[in-house]
Amino acid sequence: MKKVFGTIFVAGFICCMTFMLAGPAQAAAELEGVNLEKRQLVVHRGFTKEAKSCIECHSQKTPGIVENWKNGKMGHATVSCYDCHVVEKDSPMASQCEGLRGTNIYTSPMVSSKTCSKCHPREVEQFLKSNHAMNSGRPLLEVPKFIGLMYHHEGAEFLGVEKGSAPNRASRAAGCQMCHGTQVELGPDHKPINDTWPGGVGTRYPDGSVGNCTVCHTRHQFAVSEARKPEACASCHLGPDHPQIEIYEESKHGQIYKAHSEKWNFEAAPDTWEPGDYDAPTCAVCHMSGIGELTTTHNVAERLKWDLVHARSELRKNDRGNGMEGDKKMRQVCKSCHSTLHTNSQRMQLDNAVALYNTYWDKAVEMKTVLQEKNLLGKDPWTDGFQELMYFLWHHCGRRARHGTAMNGPDYAHWHGFFQVFQVYKDMKAIYDYRLKTGQIEELSTVMSTAPD
Repeated sequence: MKKVFGTIFVAGFICCMTFMLAGPAQAAAELEGVNLEKRQLVVHRGFTKEAKSCIECHSQKTPGIVENWKNGKMGHATVSCYDCHVVEKDSPMASQCEGLRGTNIYTSPMVSSKTCSKCHPREVEQFLKSNHAMNSGRPLLEVPKFIGLMYHHEGAEFLGVEKGSAPNRASRAAGCQMCHGTQVELGPDHKPINDTWPGGVGTRYPDGSVGNCTVCHTRHQFAVSEARKPEACASCHLGPDHPQIEIYEESKHGQIYKAHSEKWNFEAAPDTWEPGDYDAPTCAVCHMSGIGELTTTHNVAERLKWDLVHARSELRKNDRGNGMEGDKKMRQVCKSCHSTLHTNSQRMQLDNAVALYNTYWDKAVEMKTVLQEKNLLGKDPWTDGFQELMYFLWHHCGRRARHGTAMNGPDYAHWHGFFQVFQVYKDMKAIYDYRLKTGQIEELSTVMSTAPD
């Protein structure tokens, strides 16, 4: 294993005494085999007068938040509300609570990745290269088809609900936005309006930054142990269209996690969390952890070969990663616990599943092209039976087939996956044949509105 030793500078009497008491020999022994990049850690102890004032006030106003913060490592390191919530007066997010009026201190309830980068620059830089940052918010803000779904259909504009009204925004605000994120809109007091905050991992803030770190590191304890557990991912990666947590729970990895995780060490420092701290991987182990010669990353696409999310699976490239490099890195993860034979077999299964799914998708595209040329497609893809089924083909059962294979969930790969890919394709072919035979679009949609699951 490659050993990279970190240079750690620690300021503060207590920290210095700890190292003095431990002695150089013990410290060296503890670092042996640890995979650390060079870091500089500077600890400043004690709270400023202003920070103490925030803590004392919020101990009365929001005691749950303060108690949660006190129990976390930020509280122990004296990183206070003041450090994260205070902004410059000219910040678009600057406002003053009752306790700050008459002072030159301005705060924001929103803490963006830009703020986190002051102490975690490497992590934020990695995150900003990820699909979480670059692509999560796109469907809600840039893709007309999904914008129409949220407001016209789910938001019931077609039933007369006023466009842009609170009820019209409800589906987006309570559902899509909480995972994908959206653009935060501000009122005259520089506070969020129109249900645009809080939001998911791809939230776009008025200060120009992207990313809500607290989606995984829940405020105000920000525990790394929480982010390492699959439950942290499960609030978004679940359901009929992306059931990663259900697949994980079905897999042998998930079974071992359920049986033994209470004995695992989730508190290890970044780049030191290795097999032995756990008996089977969680989501974070495979996609993020510093395992073996790999270093920790917050770019969750870095170790992926295929794009298993979109309509056709392609090797990842450009802003979606580097597929061949991703495959090499994921194989390194697998080989930390599995033989080369086992790893090669599993990776080949995924390649074959991608090829099979793409065959179905390519045939579906051919049918759609013919119908389009003959003006036999409905104008609205959400009310046209053929196009609705085509959406389910990739967005629901097609994803389940691909992710089920990638994550070793046979029931999701088969019954929830390829079996239903076949069923949906069969129904698409029947609609296709009917339209070509009659030269018209059927009057009633034959599609189940809830979709196959």
